[in-house]
Amino acid sequence: MAFGARLATAMRDHGPLCVGIDPHPEFLARWGLTDSAESLVAFSDAILEASVGAVAAVKPNSAFFERHGARGIAALEHTLKRAKELSLLTILDVKRGDIGSTMEGYADAYLAHGAPLEADAITVSPYLGFGSLRPAFELAEHSGKGVFVLALTSNPEGTEVQHAVGRGNVSVARVIAESAAELNHGAQPMGSVGLVVGATIGAAVAELGIDLGHVNGPLLAPGVGAQGAGPREVASVFGEACSRVLVSQSRGIAQAGPFVEKLRGAIQAAAGAAQFALSTHDVDQ
Repeated sequence: MAFGARLATAMRDHGPLCVGIDPHPEFLARWGLTDSAESLVAFSDAILEASVGAVAAVKPNSAFFERHGARGIAALEHTLKRAKELSLLTILDVKRGDIGSTMEGYADAYLAHGAPLEADAITVSPYLGFGSLRPAFELAEHSGKGVFVLALTSNPEGTEVQHAVGRGNVSVARVIAESAAELNHGAQPMGSVGLVVGATIGAAVAELGIDLGHVNGPLLAPGVGAQGAGPREVASVFGEACSRVLVSQSRGIAQAGPFVEKLRGAIQAAAGAAQFALSTHDVDQ
C-alpha cells in the first residue's frame, strides 16, 4: 500500500499528531541521561512506547543521532526498527537533496526495502531543483514510501529562497507545491509526496498564490501549539487543506520525560490540541 494511503489511515485512526524524536543534549540531561549513543536508545524507546496507539507517525531527527558517529547511526537503526515493530509509521528527518547518483544513494539509504536505515518516509530539500529529487520520488513510488519536500519553512531565512520569484512571476514555493501536486494527481485518498509547511508562516500561502488543497498530499506542519500557532493561525495557513495536515511536535512532549506514562499524557494532550486546532479551520479570520 502506498505511503499516502497508510498515513491517511493512521491519521483517521489516531489523529493528526506526529511526534518528533529529537534527543538533544539538553533533553538527555533533563532526563538524567549522559550525552552518549546509549542514551539515544533509552530516549527513543521511551517516546516510541508512549506513542503507540496515540499518534499518526513519529519523526526521528537524524542530526541528533549522527553527532555520535557510528554508534549514533546504530541507535538510529534501532529506533527505526523498533518503531516498525510497534507498527508506528516513521518519517526520518534528514533533509537530503543532491543530484544524479548521489541522490540515488540517499534514496537507497532510506527508502529501499531492507536498508539498515529504512523509513516509511523522509524529508528532502528541493533547492538544487525539484527535478533533482526524482530518484527519491521514483524509489518511493516503487517501494510504497513517502517524501516530504521543504516548501514554506518557519525559519526567517527561508523566505530568501522560498519567496523568490522566477520565470512567469511565480515563487519558488509555488513551483514546489505545484510540482508535488503533479506527482500526486489522481491519488486516493491522498498522494505520497508531501510538503513541509510551517504553521507560523502567516499569510505567505495566500500571498504567494499557493493552493495547498490542490497538492493532494500530506502537509507536515511544525509550529502548532507550544511554538505559537493556534486555530486562527492554522486557518490562515492551511484553510480547506486542514484535513491533510500532520502536526509535528517534539520539544513540548520531550519535556515530560523520562517516564513513559508522563510522556503518554503529554502526547495525548498534544494530540487533542492538534485535533482542536485543525477542526476549527473555519474560524473567523
